[in-house]
Amino acid sequence: MDDLQITLSRLSYKNKKLKALVEKYKQSHQLQSALIQLSEQASTVAELSLLYPAIHDILQKYLPSKSFYAALANQDTQNLEISYFSDEKDGISITQDQSTNLDEGVTGYIYKTGNTTYFTKSQMLDYAAKGMFKVLGTPAAHWVGVPVYQENEIIGVLVTQSYDENLGYSSQQIELLEFMSLYLTTAIERVKKRELLEAKVKQRTKELTQSNNALSQEIQQRKNALQRQQILFKISELATNVKNLDEVYLNVHKIIKTITYAENLYIALYDKASGWVNFPYYADQFQENAQPRQFSKGYSELVISTESTQLIDPIRAKALIQSGVVHREQPVAKERVSTSWLGAPLKTSQGVIGLIVCQAYNHNHVFDNEDSELITFVSHQIASVLETKLANQALEKSHQALEQHVHEKTKELRQTNLHLKMQMQERKKIEQQLYHDAHHDSLTGLPNRSLFLTQLEKTLQHFQRFPNYHFAVLFIDLDKFKEINDQLGHHEGDQFLISVADSFSQCIREHDLLARLGGDEFVILLTHLTDHQQAQDVANRIIEIMKKPFCAKGTCLQSGASIGITYSNQNYKNTDEIIRDADAAMYYAKNAGRNRYELYHPLLTEALAHNTLEQEMHHLDTLPMSFKCSEIITLDEHNESESLFEAFGEHSVLGSTSFDILKKFANDKEQHVKVELMLLEQAYEQALQANVAMALLPCSALLLEHYEFPQLLNTLNKLQGPSQLCLLFNEQEIRYACASQIENLKNLTLAGFSIGLNDFAKDRCELNVLTEINFDYLLLSSTFSKRVLQEERYHLQLQGVLAITTITNIKVIAKGPSILNFRALLDKHGLAFFISKQHDLQYTDNTDNLSNSISH
Repeated sequence: MDDLQITLSRLSYKNKKLKALVEKYKQSHQLQSALIQLSEQASTVAELSLLYPAIHDILQKYLPSKSFYAALANQDTQNLEISYFSDEKDGISITQDQSTNLDEGVTGYIYKTGNTTYFTKSQMLDYAAKGMFKVLGTPAAHWVGVPVYQENEIIGVLVTQSYDENLGYSSQQIELLEFMSLYLTTAIERVKKRELLEAKVKQRTKELTQSNNALSQEIQQRKNALQRQQILFKISELATNVKNLDEVYLNVHKIIKTITYAENLYIALYDKASGWVNFPYYADQFQENAQPRQFSKGYSELVISTESTQLIDPIRAKALIQSGVVHREQPVAKERVSTSWLGAPLKTSQGVIGLIVCQAYNHNHVFDNEDSELITFVSHQIASVLETKLANQALEKSHQALEQHVHEKTKELRQTNLHLKMQMQERKKIEQQLYHDAHHDSLTGLPNRSLFLTQLEKTLQHFQRFPNYHFAVLFIDLDKFKEINDQLGHHEGDQFLISVADSFSQCIREHDLLARLGGDEFVILLTHLTDHQQAQDVANRIIEIMKKPFCAKGTCLQSGASIGITYSNQNYKNTDEIIRDADAAMYYAKNAGRNRYELYHPLLTEALAHNTLEQEMHHLDTLPMSFKCSEIITLDEHNESESLFEAFGEHSVLGSTSFDILKKFANDKEQHVKVELMLLEQAYEQALQANVAMALLPCSALLLEHYEFPQLLNTLNKLQGPSQLCLLFNEQEIRYACASQIENLKNLTLAGFSIGLNDFAKDRCELNVLTEINFDYLLLSSTFSKRVLQEERYHLQLQGVLAITTITNIKVIAKGPSILNFRALLDKHGLAFFISKQHDLQYTDNTDNLSNSISH
C-alpha cells in the first residue's frame, strides 16, 4: 500500500514536470513562431506604416493586445512620438500633436527607467498619485511597457494593455513581448533601409526620367538644328554652284520636299514699282503655270502685305473671304480649292520681294505650326539667295552691254598692245642675257667669280645665323693644263675645260654650286653638310674622274686636279678669308704631289703671315709631345688589355695638335722619320708603365720605304718586353703604296711584328687589301661606322668585311663617338669592339731633344 502511494506520488511529480516542459516548449515554439513571422514581415513589408500593424497582428495571436501602440524617440528632439496606435477605448489612432506629451506619461516613465514594467490599474494610479508620471487617456486594467534597445541605447517603447480585469499578462507573455522588442529594432532598421532605398530609387528614377526627357528634348532640338544646318548647306550650294535661276527654283522645290509636303509649290516675285506679281516657278497638280497678275486680294497678296507667314485652312479661308480681306474674282471648282495653304514671304533688306507657297488639295496633308516655322526659316535663307541671283542677273545684263562696248575698244587696243608686248619681251630677253653673261663664264656656261662670291656671301651669312647648317668650299686647280694648251692648241684646251666642267657637275648635288674663277681654276660650294667626309667624297670623285686621259688629234694627255678644302667656321668674317684658305690648301696639295686634296689647316696661312718663324715652327723635334690613350672595349665596357695610342704636339700657334697633322709640315723626310721612330720608343715605354698588353700606334707608310725600313726594324727589335706594339698604317697610304713598301709590310708580319690597318673605308671600301696582307687589327673609320647606321649599302659592305676578317682572324674595331647608344646600334650590325673615350697619360723623357710630356 505504501509502495503504491509512493509510486503514485512519483508519477504525479513526473506528470507535473512533463506539463511544465510541455508548457516551456509551447512558449519556445510560440516565441520562435512569433520571431519568424516578424522576420518575414520585416523582409516583405515595404513601409514602416505597414510593419506596425503586422506586429500587432502577430502579438494578438499570443497575448491580449487589442490595445497596442509603439512610441519611438525623435532623433532631433529626443522626445517620444507615436509611430503606431490602436486602442479599444481611446480609438484606433492618435494625431502627432496628441503624442507630444508622452514623455510625461507612463510611456515616458518606461523610456526613462529603461525597464520592462507591468502595471495593474491600481498600481498605475498609485504611481501617478506619487507623481511618478501622469495618467494619459483611459487607465487600463493591465498595462505592460517594454523598452526598445538599439546597441545598448533606448530608442522607444512597445506597449500593450488590456481593459478586461480577467485578461492579465503572464511572465511568459511579457517575455515574448520583450523578445519582440529585441527583434523589432532589426526589423525597423531593415524596413527603414528598404524605405530609404526605395525613396532613393524613386528619386533617382525621377531624376533619370527628367534627364531622359531633357535629353530627348535636346536630341530633338539638335535634330532640328541639324536639319536646318543641312538646309543651310544646300541653300549655300545653290548660291555658289547654281548659275541659272530656273535651276535655283527647281532645287528650292527639292529642298522643301525633304522637310514637308510640297507636291504643289510655287514661287512668286513682287515688283513693287509696277505692282505686278509674277510666278517664275509653278508646280501644281491642276495647272502647269500661272499668269502674272496685278496686285489684288489673294492669299499671296495677304502674305506680301502683312510680311508674315500665313497658314490658311478652310475655316480661316471662309473667314477671310467673309471679312473682305480675300476676294475671288472668279469662282473656283471645289476640288481645286486648297484644303491647307501655307505661304511665307521672301524678305530681304529691301523689303518683301515675293513669297513661297505650299498647298494641299482634298485633305492630302494638313500643314501645322512646325511646318510654318520651317517654311519661314527656309524662306529667309532663300530670299537672300534669290536677291543675289536676281541682282546678278540684272548685273549680268548690264555687264553684257558693257562688255560689248569694251570688246570694241579692246579690239582697237589689242593690236597696239601686241606690238608693245613684243618689244618688251625682246627687251626682257636682252636684259636676261646680259645678266647671264655678266654672271656666267662664256666658255663653260658655269657661274663666274661674281656670282659665286655673291652666293658664298649669302651662305656665310646664313651659317652665322644658323651654325648647324655647315658648308665647304673646294678650290680646284687643274694639273698640267699648260701642257695640254701647248701640245694640242688653245682650241682643244678650251674643249678640255668644257669637258672638265661637265664632269665636275656630275660629281655634286643639284643644290651645290660649281663655278669657274678663270683659267684652269674652279671652285665648288657645298651646302647642307652633315659630315666633313661629304666634301672629301666629292674631292675623291673629282680626282677619280681626272685620272681619265684627255685625247684629241690622236694624242692623249694625262691631267689631274689639286684640290684645297676648307669648312665653315665661326671665325670666318668675309668670303675673302674662305677663298684664301681654300686656295692655300690647294697650293699645299699641288706642292705635295698634285692630283690629290688637302684640308685647310691654320699652319698653311700662319706660315705666310709669319714667314720668319716658318722654319722654327716646323721643327717637329723641338715640339713638346704627349700621348693620349683610348682603351679597346666591348659593348659592356669590358677592357680588352689593348689601347690605341695617339701622339699630340704642343704647337706655338695651334696649341695641342695631332701628330698626323703636324707631320705634314715637317722640314724634311729625315726629321719626320727621326721623330716617328722616337715616338715608337716612347709609346712602348708608356705601354710598359701602364701595363698595356698591346699598344696600337698609328705610323706613316714612310717607314716602309727602302732606306727607312731597316731603321724601323732596328727600333722594333730593341723594344722587347711584356708589352707589344701594333703598327697601324693608314688605309689610303697602303692603297697607293709602291711594291717595295707592300713587300716590307709583309716582312713585318714574317718577322713576328703586329700590324694593323687604320681608318679603313673612309672614302671607299676595298676588300682585296684584307686578303693580300696578314693584318692583326682593322680599325674602321668613324665615317664608315656612322654610314653603316644610315644606309643599307654600307651595312652590306660591313658584312663583307666581317666575313673576310673572320676567315683571316683579323680583329675589327669600330671608331666613332664614345656613346653607349652608338655602340649598341653598331653591335646589332655585328661589331663587337669599340674605341673608348680618350684620356691623357703622363710621361717625360728628353732623348734627342724630343721633350715628351705624356699625361695620364
